[in-house]
Amino acid sequence: MRKLDGIRNWFKEDKRYLLLCKALLLALLPVLCCIVGSAAQGRSIGEVYLPASEWNDELFYYKQVESIVEFGYPQGYYGFNESHGLKLSFAAWSPVLVLPWIVWGMLFGWNLLSPVICNIVLMTAAMFLFVWLTKPDWKQMGVLTFLFCLYTPFVRYMLSGMPEIICISHLIVFYGVAVNYQRQERPGKLAALFVISGLLTLMRPYMLLFLLLPVYFWIRSARRQGKIWPGLLGSAVVTGAVLVCYALIKHYFGAEYFHPLFFTDWVTTFFTEGFGAGVHNLFGTLYWKGRDFYAHIVQGLRTGLASGAFFAGYLATMAVLLWQTAADAGKLRRMRRRFSADKPEAGLNDISDDTFGDMEKHIRERNALRVRLTTEAHLAFSFVGMLFALLLMYKLTEGSKHLLTFMAVGVFVVSLMETRFYKKAVILGTVFAYLYTYKAVDPYDYQTPYAETARQIQVEDWRMRFDAALELMREDVPNYENVVIWVFNEQNAEGETMKWQLLYALPEGFGISCCQKDFVLQNFDSLNSRYIVAQSGAEVAQRCAEAGCALLAQDEDVVLYGRY
Repeated sequence: MRKLDGIRNWFKEDKRYLLLCKALLLALLPVLCCIVGSAAQGRSIGEVYLPASEWNDELFYYKQVESIVEFGYPQGYYGFNESHGLKLSFAAWSPVLVLPWIVWGMLFGWNLLSPVICNIVLMTAAMFLFVWLTKPDWKQMGVLTFLFCLYTPFVRYMLSGMPEIICISHLIVFYGVAVNYQRQERPGKLAALFVISGLLTLMRPYMLLFLLLPVYFWIRSARRQGKIWPGLLGSAVVTGAVLVCYALIKHYFGAEYFHPLFFTDWVTTFFTEGFGAGVHNLFGTLYWKGRDFYAHIVQGLRTGLASGAFFAGYLATMAVLLWQTAADAGKLRRMRRRFSADKPEAGLNDISDDTFGDMEKHIRERNALRVRLTTEAHLAFSFVGMLFALLLMYKLTEGSKHLLTFMAVGVFVVSLMETRFYKKAVILGTVFAYLYTYKAVDPYDYQTPYAETARQIQVEDWRMRFDAALELMREDVPNYENVVIWVFNEQNAEGETMKWQLLYALPEGFGISCCQKDFVLQNFDSLNSRYIVAQSGAEVAQRCAEAGCALLAQDEDVVLYGRY
């Protein structure tokens, strides 16, 4: 009975029952947005159908998770132009990236709707935890709801087989813990920040930017205790361990991509051609990529070009963060000066109750401002760092989608800002509405894939064909006998490209090697993979027929050959 009374008292403390209501309300928002977004198109969440999507990355993520859930790892190699990792059989991206999906599949099974449901659950949990950890007031709740609804990529990526929501949900919780830690510092919270940011770095290397925040907290805490070296040394060890783990994962488990995933010549030039050449290459790259970046933004504003819309939204969010960071930094300096000027010279015993109360209120306000400032400043710094990383290391069109994660978490940090008229949130919301609703007209980038009868029938037809024709070898796995070559972007005489979405019907365990047509034709006699799936009537299919490969299945779109 005493224990129950203790729980009741804890729940009443700081009106936790009201906080629970807020958290539950915000937790419903992702589900509600997905329901409304689907209903607006006359559909439901249950009708989302990945084989109707034009995003081919989803195929690799989905089929790899399917094989991991069933066998522990794919029994055939995933790669590009028959590349594969030194160990096991994963594609170019870290398998850590899809770890939540793997856990979900092991607990609840894995089917075409599983990543969608898991995405929604992850966002729901992240929203609940963010509110519980940060304790926003009703105005901040309203701002968060306003921006969340207008930032439509939330819904598009929840209703997809892309892992962006995995990164977004982790970052939302990360900043919730960061705010909570600053209000009441505890070692467990700091450890949680290191775990989350370390896991994110293993997923995608640029997430190292977020690992810097717990590093700062640890060093700051150590300095307050007069022993800065434990913080410096401990942070260096943790950061180094995370980077080593990422390097090992990339080295042993990552398959070589068609082209480098990111470029490092802006660094290596300093060592290979000298300092002057390095500086010239660095600023030259920033200049020319910056021009392309600007051209994309112009097209995004004019025509809705997705990469340009992402760049424009990113700059708008970054500007709001920098603006508020500068404003809060100035406000904090003014508060410090005023506190120093108003601080009584007399001892504590001579301070009146009113003065003491004013001092307490001032300290609370200053601490709250410091929490917001640290959070805003770090995210603004991360935005700037990622912008330079994009210009120097990534292809603009392919790198643009990585900015969505930063903007998504920016929505949550902006909602915590305390301004008189919330004009920054209104400005940002207007930008989101223009770019991601009014100009979001390209179905490739913005249309959620829903089931169509013809596609469903064809996928199920090929599921039966693949089951009858393919033989999964279980000895000495992974191996090339369990690999299907997907001839990438080959067209027939009518200009039709193979419906690669039919590869969702491949039996569990099979690997997919995404190969360019020229690579297949030039290396045909030395290919390792046992099976080839190509466009019917196109050049690779003709080459297979001429070489005497076994025709295993065919329809008007796709042909399956067995090489041996």
